Amino acid sequence: MSRFKPMTREMDYLFPPSMNDWLPKHHLARFIVEIVDQLDLTPMERAYGTSGSAPFHPATLLSILMYGYATGVFSSRKMENATHDSIAFRFVAADQHPDHDTLNTFRKRFLKEIEALMVQVLMIARTLGVLNLGNIALDGSKIKANASKHSALSYGHIKKLEAQMQDEVKKLMALAAAADSEKIPAGINLPEEIARREDRLKAIAAAKRKIEARAEDGGAGDRNSEVCDGISAILVTGSGKGQRRIEVGGDGVELEADVYPCGIV
Repeated sequence: MSRFKPMTREMDYLFPPSMNDWLPKHHLARFIVEIVDQLDLTPMERAYGTSGSAPFHPATLLSILMYGYATGVFSSRKMENATHDSIAFRFVAADQHPDHDTLNTFRKRFLKEIEALMVQVLMIARTLGVLNLGNIALDGSKIKANASKHSALSYGHIKKLEAQMQDEVKKLMALAAAADSEKIPAGINLPEEIARREDRLKAIAAAKRKIEARAEDGGAGDRNSEVCDGISAILVTGSGKGQRRIEVGGDGVELEADVYPCGIV
């Protein structure tokens, strides 16, 4: 009997786990969602037509953008990926997965409204005594005033803070626009041959066997020969680097890989 706690990634639950159990009570994602839920998004909602497939709710898209910007994620494509592989983003997105085009179009279409709403979010957070919303500083340190150290803020100081928040939001939106204008890889970009899980497991096992076999023979073999390790032959080009298909093991799994002359690390 194993002394370790069991790993049960493949276990099916009788009842689906609740999203409320995904994150700690005081997680930033919860705080942002709770504030966004209190905002008036009626103008955005009215902008959507009644025909066609049901769109994502503006609150969902705004929450994703707001959480992304607060945590330093500005690319719509990275946010899309995060709704799949980040627990916090999945919570913010209510376990939905709007694609990067949807997020980017939403940001462009409602740019002025989003800027105003984001200022509201920052001001509400600051009024509640929050000094940092993720990576966004809310303490008014750029303003020469002591009021930010007290819970009661004067009207004049609030106006100065609001102006600072507006500048901060414009910078965030500029970063988002710049990120979406770049061509960013969609992710790990696995070769087609190992994109499926079954093939990945085979390829990993085959690679592991090759490594273990090489370790057992002490790396014997001439490093300057045409064959480096028994996995593949070397294809040398004028630059000293080439590309070819490498067969891993005897199961027909092949990978696209860069290959180098023997001895080049």
